[in-house]
Amino acid sequence: MTFSSMLKNSKDSAASSSGQNYSMVSEFILIGFSNFPQHLLPTFFLLFLMMYLFTLLGNLLIIVTIWREHRLHTPMYLFLCALSISEILFTVAATPRMLADMLSTHHSITFVACASQMFFSFMFGFTHSFLLMIMGYDRYVAICHPLHYNVLMSTRDCAHLVSWCWAGGSVMGMILTLIVFHLTFCGSNEIHHYGCHVFALLKLACGKGTASVTTGVILVCVTALMGCLFLIFLSYVFIVAAILRIPSSEGRHKTFSTCVSHLTIVVVHYSFASIIYLKPKGPHSIDSNTLLATTYTVFTPFLSPIIFSLRNKELKIAIQRSFHRKFSSLGF
Repeated sequence: MTFSSMLKNSKDSAASSSGQNYSMVSEFILIGFSNFPQHLLPTFFLLFLMMYLFTLLGNLLIIVTIWREHRLHTPMYLFLCALSISEILFTVAATPRMLADMLSTHHSITFVACASQMFFSFMFGFTHSFLLMIMGYDRYVAICHPLHYNVLMSTRDCAHLVSWCWAGGSVMGMILTLIVFHLTFCGSNEIHHYGCHVFALLKLACGKGTASVTTGVILVCVTALMGCLFLIFLSYVFIVAAILRIPSSEGRHKTFSTCVSHLTIVVVHYSFASIIYLKPKGPHSIDSNTLLATTYTVFTPFLSPIIFSLRNKELKIAIQRSFHRKFSSLGF
């Protein structure tokens, strides 16, 4: 059974079980930046376009560099490569549609297209969090159990960990999307967001079970995010304890430097995710909510390649070496 047919069956069963004479929604309207002053839209478009292109090129540069440099064929950089792929796919799932809507007057999106966008956003978002978690585990094994590192983090084991992250993200995305789109949508079909964001969409749902589904979705998202964050935090508790036992300050600095880029990404990722999922209810305008959402979908992916390129010394040197070889071959 395909994803589209599953959504159709879910939609039909929701309509039949609601017991109400609702006017069913077959498509949605993405309000996005429509309410913003028109003279600001070209500026927003160019800014987000540049950040989007930089995100794609930056992560592609990291992937190509890791693939070409045999010295970087280690578990840490395998995970970083998988993280860059998930970053690219997460950005592609939402940003192109947002950019297109800024230049268009046609903002409608079909039921299936909306569900697909939500599924891929959930899938790549959860995969990203799971990958950050196993990268923390990788640093824990490397620093706290260096003699067993090659055994615990073999190529086969790393591939299994990455596969489980992608599988976990897919399952979470599928479950949450089917639960949300099992609801009945009636009345207004205007989504006050630039994408099919789960909380903006839940506001359009009606009928029995809407409140419980909303609570369930929030609990699942927060539990998954906080669960990954807790395990990362636990890894760094042991890492810091191991680093403090190193006698020389130079040794402590060198060991901790291998964790800086990952730790920075974790702080950035969870800070902006908290803005979206843990933001307290209050008198926030729709426009401010729209701008806040871009911090997670546009700004965070934009920062990731910058942080890894600048804060990871080994990767930075490898990128510089690749550029030097390229320009040398061109005769510069």
